[in-house]
Amino acid sequence: MTYKIVCPVENNQVILTLPPDFRNKKQVTIYVDDQIDVKSQKIEAMKAAAKDPLFLADIEEIHAQ
Repeated sequence: MTYKIVCPVENNQVILTLPPDFRNKKQVTIYVDDQIDVKSQKIEAMKAAAKDPLFLADIEEIHAQ
């Protein structure tokens, strides 16, 4: 299973709470990527917009015209 999350760095440390699916795991592999690119942020914003009621209502209104 792959789990991706962007975590804040505080005092050169990252604290990550794993989801319940990882409860009985003995080891996980962590990849540290210090380049949060704009494309990834835009894709995440589009995923969020696809579930946003106001955005979806606007799209419906545009299609109705």
